[in-house]
Amino acid sequence: MSVAVGTALEPSIVRDAGRDAQAFETFYRATVNDVIGFFSRRVIDVHQVADLTAEVYLAVLISAHTYSAARGSPRAWLFGVARHVLAGHHRSGRAERAKHSRLQGHRLLDSDDVERLVERIDSERASHRLYAALAALPEGERAIFELVALDGLVPAEAAAVLGIRAGTGRVRLHRARRTLRAALADLEPGEHGSTGGSTHQHGSTHEHGTTADAVAVRSEVEAGE
Repeated sequence: MSVAVGTALEPSIVRDAGRDAQAFETFYRATVNDVIGFFSRRVIDVHQVADLTAEVYLAVLISAHTYSAARGSPRAWLFGVARHVLAGHHRSGRAERAKHSRLQGHRLLDSDDVERLVERIDSERASHRLYAALAALPEGERAIFELVALDGLVPAEAAAVLGIRAGTGRVRLHRARRTLRAALADLEPGEHGSTGGSTHQHGSTHEHGTTADAVAVRSEVEAGE
């Protein structure tokens, strides 16, 4: 079974991913760009991004059978797993992971994946000033804003990932928009939405870099106006 990247997944694919190699491959191929994007916006070292991505899919193998649609969409559930892995990474302070060997033959990152990952990291690194503005937000506000503006979840899904009420999430998102509106007003025009003459093909890894992130943040900030 083949599912295009970004296509909505049936809950059964998620549940079967932990026990069926084909279902795992389908789930992985449909979601790996999301997971790489999630980590490359939060971790600057390409090897750590690869390790964390692998650890997410290890967790999927272990816990996929527990997934329920009542807990959110497959994508929202996966971002919850990614946030848990990232939190563990920050707590431990270890850059290297030794869990790849536990994947029991499931191939995660082939040569094309690694090449795409390196391109993604190079692109994401250029967003330092944008991320500095985001980093200044309180943790709760930054977390929900990033999940909505950069990772593409709707506010209710983002709130579920964070384990907070939908109403609380909306309040935090509103506060983040208000704070960033003032911060982004100080950026040069080319830094908050202009393509600046760069060519970005739809679907390329570079559309997730500086320009696309700035456009996404600006769009989300203006959504609250």
